[in-house]
Amino acid sequence: MQSLESILTLVLYGALFVHVALMAVVAFRLWKGKHVIDRLMASDVLSNLALAVLVLGALIHHQNIFLDVALGLAALGFISVVAFARYITDKRMF
Repeated sequence: MQSLESILTLVLYGALFVHVALMAVVAFRLWKGKHVIDRLMASDVLSNLALAVLVLGALIHHQNIFLDVALGLAALGFISVVAFARYITDKRMF
């Protein structure tokens, strides 16, 4: 049983490393995006990757507070992307 738990921990740390590496790539895209839409999509993907990192942290450390923070970040991320998209469309109308 101990062997299975150590394999699960190793897989979770591997997934955490992959998600953090992807966050770095997406953050670069957010910083150097050619268009506003590229930056909007990058911010949405970055918030989703942050959610995944928080869930992986909850699984690794056995702490439920990470899940609560992830739920709040999901709501905030969705609202901010919708608001920013609305701002972009209103700005293009004028």
